[in-house]
Amino acid sequence: MKTIYKVAIPIAIIAVVITSVFAYQYSATEQTIALEQTIALNGAGATFPFPLIDKWAAEYHKIKPNVKVNYQPIGSGGGIQQRIAKTVHFAASDAPLTEEQAAKAPNTLHIPITIGGVIPIYNLPGIPKGIRFRFTGEILAEIYLGKITKWNDPRLTAINPDISLPDQPIVVVHRSDGSGTTFIWTSYLSIVSPEWRDTVGIGTSVKWPRGLGAKGNEGVAALVQQTPYSIGYVEFTYAKKNNLAYGYVQNAAGEFIEPSIESFAKAAEYAAVTLPRGDESWSRVSIVNSVAKNTQARGAYPITSFSYILVYKELNVLPNMNEATAKALVDFLWWAVHDGQSYAADLYYVPLPPSVVAHNEETIRLITFNGQRIRK
Repeated sequence: MKTIYKVAIPIAIIAVVITSVFAYQYSATEQTIALEQTIALNGAGATFPFPLIDKWAAEYHKIKPNVKVNYQPIGSGGGIQQRIAKTVHFAASDAPLTEEQAAKAPNTLHIPITIGGVIPIYNLPGIPKGIRFRFTGEILAEIYLGKITKWNDPRLTAINPDISLPDQPIVVVHRSDGSGTTFIWTSYLSIVSPEWRDTVGIGTSVKWPRGLGAKGNEGVAALVQQTPYSIGYVEFTYAKKNNLAYGYVQNAAGEFIEPSIESFAKAAEYAAVTLPRGDESWSRVSIVNSVAKNTQARGAYPITSFSYILVYKELNVLPNMNEATAKALVDFLWWAVHDGQSYAADLYYVPLPPSVVAHNEETIRLITFNGQRIRK
């Protein structure tokens, strides 16, 4: 009996020890998973690339369940402000930083993430969608300046002879928030209209001569959809997903170009934009400026632009940044400019050309945490 007792005690002890070890290992695994699931990458800014970034966030979470990308589409102006205030890990903007903005956020890197187009949308009751409705840059500027106020203005009927345009006032819709889409739109209007350039100018926010304001691309799309005889401007994806009527725009070669992935890609091809280093000034980078007056740019849609992610070169300048979050951010950016491009075309964006991807690789390799490069 004593022998049995002596043997029984070690077995009981071993059982307790084994149970304790497994319990500890299970608890440690749970804690590791919990810790891994806490990595959040917070961004804000442009609504122009939001459908693509939103898709990236969902797809990347499937690959990296411990990383959650949170992006708020508050407009490029708001994203730049939050970037300067260091309240987000990254910002998105369709407008590169001005020299003044760059001075407030030194060592900001520009990473082009996609290419898209800003297009005129309209709501004309009785006129079927899909019709080839034409605009020139000069006419668009005159509408937004308040010089063309009716849909049956002779300048519109002259280039749309097959369409019976109504004798109705044009209701102008524009952005009410700081917007990279507005920057692209006003950049184009400033090139094609000296009056627009001299009286209104270029900016993420401008003093509009007329019209109703709406927040975000989605807000402009909704307001045009709800308002008969209105005109607005949005990134192409918003027109497609809301089934809105949109116009063809005449390019410098004299062609009325339908907005499409192909015509945006043509514009980027003709632009031959020389990209600065990621940590240099990007204030003069513009596909619009390169294409809008290029008479050789056949097939190119003239209101085409990059959209950018903005990140700090040294990530330790951000409050509460740690090495794990810094690495997660860099890994996500690397994935976005490579595998993430496969989602662009389905959302009506142009995948980045290989030369821009290679340029982005160099830029992402510049990112450091505590002076050490994260991706070598």
